[in-house]
Amino acid sequence: MSQSTTFTILLGGELRLTDRLRAAVAGSRFIAADGGMRHAVALNATPELWVGDFDSTPADLHGAFPDVPKQPYPEAKAATDGEIAVSEAIGRGAKRLILAGAMGGERSDHAIQHLLNGVQLAEKGFDVLLTSGDEEAVPLLPGDLELALPAGSLFSILGFSDLKGLFIHNARYPLRDFHLPFGASRTISNVAEGTVRLSLGSGRAIVLARPYDLSGV
Repeated sequence: MSQSTTFTILLGGELRLTDRLRAAVAGSRFIAADGGMRHAVALNATPELWVGDFDSTPADLHGAFPDVPKQPYPEAKAATDGEIAVSEAIGRGAKRLILAGAMGGERSDHAIQHLLNGVQLAEKGFDVLLTSGDEEAVPLLPGDLELALPAGSLFSILGFSDLKGLFIHNARYPLRDFHLPFGASRTISNVAEGTVRLSLGSGRAIVLARPYDLSGV
């Protein structure tokens, strides 16, 4: 078994196979959460574990991976299938977590929970990327962060609290030592001019980027 400490968690949201997605998951280990297993087919990946209550897994998908160990849970449980999959990855030595299929889909409650969980995991010291292929999300906590984005692509910063000491460099709308009140929209729809450099004094946030959306050019 690979000793990689990067785990891709296959979740039930939408996923498009972009070059950035393929590069991000290359060499990683995979764990599928319920119906997220359908992405394993598209990625030509064989997860080492398949967890969930399997309420959103089509019958034909069960037969496609007969050798993948299943870890079933009842529908009435205290955590989502995705959170269980993440816990299993951490138990197997994960340091970097890629939550693939974490955004979009029919359940906005799950998508929002994935974002919140991503920030919580980052606070615990994990390197976290959430992706749909078209859209990527990275937690922003106190300290510095660099995001390699194409010039002209869109990104936004969503604060989950007041943000203080926010710096944005190499973007169309830079900020310096900015205080963003919780719920304010000032940091929505910025435009990258290449690799974006961010710094935060205090608070917690998520950066949502659209690397293939060059409408800002």
